[in-house]
Amino acid sequence: MSFRNHIRIPVGPGELHAERFGFGDHPLVLLHGFGTSSFLWRQVAPALPLGTVTAWALDLLGHGESDRPPEGDFGIAAQTSCVEQAMTTLRIGRATVVGVDLGAAVALRLAATRPSRVHGLVLISPPAPGKGRGEDLAALGRLAARHLFEATRGMMGAVAWLGPLLEKSVASADAMPAKLVTRYAAPFVGADGVRHLQTLANAVSDDDMDEVDLTKVAARTLVLRGELDAWCAPSDATRLATRIKGAELRTVPTAGRLVPEEAPHALAALLAEWAPVMREASHLRENPKGTAV
Repeated sequence: MSFRNHIRIPVGPGELHAERFGFGDHPLVLLHGFGTSSFLWRQVAPALPLGTVTAWALDLLGHGESDRPPEGDFGIAAQTSCVEQAMTTLRIGRATVVGVDLGAAVALRLAATRPSRVHGLVLISPPAPGKGRGEDLAALGRLAARHLFEATRGMMGAVAWLGPLLEKSVASADAMPAKLVTRYAAPFVGADGVRHLQTLANAVSDDDMDEVDLTKVAARTLVLRGELDAWCAPSDATRLATRIKGAELRTVPTAGRLVPEEAPHALAALLAEWAPVMREASHLRENPKGTAV
């Protein structure tokens, strides 16, 4: 059986693109953040114990290779609904759900509003409690005003907007070279693509997190932050971990927000530990709350 394949999953507004890794009994759902796509998980997913877990790296609606319905809702609540529909279509009853920044907000909302669907939760560089929009999207708005002309000219508009955000999302410049910025910007080529990128940014609202009751989260939860994360403040990560019952807080040394880019193998080992079916057989070292991975 192939360890990896691409599929399309029908959800209400259209289809989500997903990449499947492995054929194990325990499902992991991997959610990227704003400005990235399922490509973010390309080094993490193959390093998982794929005989035991099956990892599904999803492109959120409107992102990557997923559909862009003209009147689509790309907010956190709508994305959460699409992820749950995708899980139902894939016959995933419960999963460990992993999300980065925007994907973390979607994962958290799913765990709080549909706790029966999530038995493991990993929130990487999540927004502050009660927030959906971070400083990154405010920065994107400032860049949009500065690069209005370039936004109408081919690839350069998307690179001019996303480049500074992506570069600030890693601790080392070597982790986000120009070629990689161009790869992440590729879905937003041309004026239509840049307009869609702005639509995606405008759709993210704090309102979608208003009804998220953190006391409803029943999943074993990890809040994970890169030690050099420029977007997720240590105090915000601590507050979130404190407000979710039993949650742990860990840091990844010398990494920024995009932990899957800078520490993919360490993250894969951690996710294997977090999957309940793996914990029973795992001899990985447990880390005290708040310590480095």
